[in-house]
Amino acid sequence: MQLQLLSVLILPFVVSASLVDQIPLGASQMPETYVPLAQSQPTIADLLTIEPSASIFYTYARELELSAQFGDVHRPNTLFVPTNKAVMALARKPHQDPVADTDIVLTEAEQDASSKQNVERWISAHIIPASNREYPTLLDGKPISIKEVSANSDSPAWARVVLNDDIHIISAKEASNGIVYMIDETVKLD
Repeated sequence: MQLQLLSVLILPFVVSASLVDQIPLGASQMPETYVPLAQSQPTIADLLTIEPSASIFYTYARELELSAQFGDVHRPNTLFVPTNKAVMALARKPHQDPVADTDIVLTEAEQDASSKQNVERWISAHIIPASNREYPTLLDGKPISIKEVSANSDSPAWARVVLNDDIHIISAKEASNGIVYMIDETVKLD
């Protein structure tokens, strides 16, 4: 009972004290019109976010600093994104060392650094740093060759080529900052 009476007596003072600290925004502080940031096309990051068959690739890519360029409209890239099925078919996953050496004992920090380096090499081998169909990838010394295998003009240009002699493109999506090609295998690092 005394607590209720005390709260009723103190409440007006607390409210008035908080009102004194408030500063109303004047019209001069408010922007005249709100202009939302809008793009005519989604970015590569947007496309990878909504593409369920690219989720494993994008999960690996988001661990790396280079994935920031996927959302940057001023950094065009061409991505060859292996499907989840293609990544799952790998004998050794992208974060694993190419050859398992059980004789060497690594600390947890060394294992993390090695894993990150392996992922960065693997992701980089799937990115051409421009949308103009250049061949070198972000991974030095690992280009992607594109060879036309069909002259069927009824199908899109991307469906008429193979990468590195045996990787087929299964779909293509344009973004505001490049192109994402879904591929049926991963780019091999060896």
